[in-house]
Amino acid sequence: MSAPADNGVGTGVQAPKRARIAERTLRTDRWWLQPLLTVLGLSAFIVYATVRSFVRTAYWVPDYHYLTPFYSPCLSTSCVEGSSHFGHWFGDLPGWIPLGFVVLPFLLGFRLTCYYYRKAYYRSVWFSPPACAVAEPHAKYTGETRLPLIIQNVHRYFFYVALIVSLVNTYDAITAFHGKTGGFGFGLGNIILLANVILLWAYTLSCHSCRHVTGGRLKHFSKHPVRYWIWTKVSKLNTRHMTLAWTTLGTLVLTDFYVMLVASGAIADLRFVN
Repeated sequence: MSAPADNGVGTGVQAPKRARIAERTLRTDRWWLQPLLTVLGLSAFIVYATVRSFVRTAYWVPDYHYLTPFYSPCLSTSCVEGSSHFGHWFGDLPGWIPLGFVVLPFLLGFRLTCYYYRKAYYRSVWFSPPACAVAEPHAKYTGETRLPLIIQNVHRYFFYVALIVSLVNTYDAITAFHGKTGGFGFGLGNIILLANVILLWAYTLSCHSCRHVTGGRLKHFSKHPVRYWIWTKVSKLNTRHMTLAWTTLGTLVLTDFYVMLVASGAIADLRFVN
């Protein structure tokens, strides 16, 4: 193969010292299928979550204290009676502001800056690159050194907020063990809420930032046996981060959809106790 021409064009696949291959790829498999499914999956969740966050209906079941995670915490006087577990911090909100506006931007930021999600939408949306051994259409590559991608570096701070939100969701799940006639109650909704919280905790704690916080700066593991033990457990969980990223999108939709059906009266909650 002859040496590539040094024309100084581009910093990616068109870099002067890269071999010139006219074809976009020499792959013969359906490499485009995974990026396509990723776009469809992420788009479906975004559309559903956006609609549900703004409709302001069927998000609270007063009989059993079921609250959808899309509206938690609900801190406005616009929230229906009983759904504000932590009081009213704000007055009535206009319709263009979702009732869960306090945490939704941080949760969105946590997901958008997640290391796995970066890979997912970089490849499927921006084609940077769309797949291994497939040339990206961009002539230049600057990485995460300029706006807006430099914001990805604040992922660790979104992680801290995500921990607080996970605690709030845990409180909501515990509060939901409420019977129709008072006291303790247990139904199918409790199983769904509890499973969603457990998986959200697993996704949050499997985050790369959590792995770094627990043991990333340790120089001598032997001097910090507790942190080392935590780091090893988080590291094992970290190998499931991609699976948990997708699973929790599904459980969030399932939880919200179930609460919506019960709250609207479309179905009755399957009760086991009270």
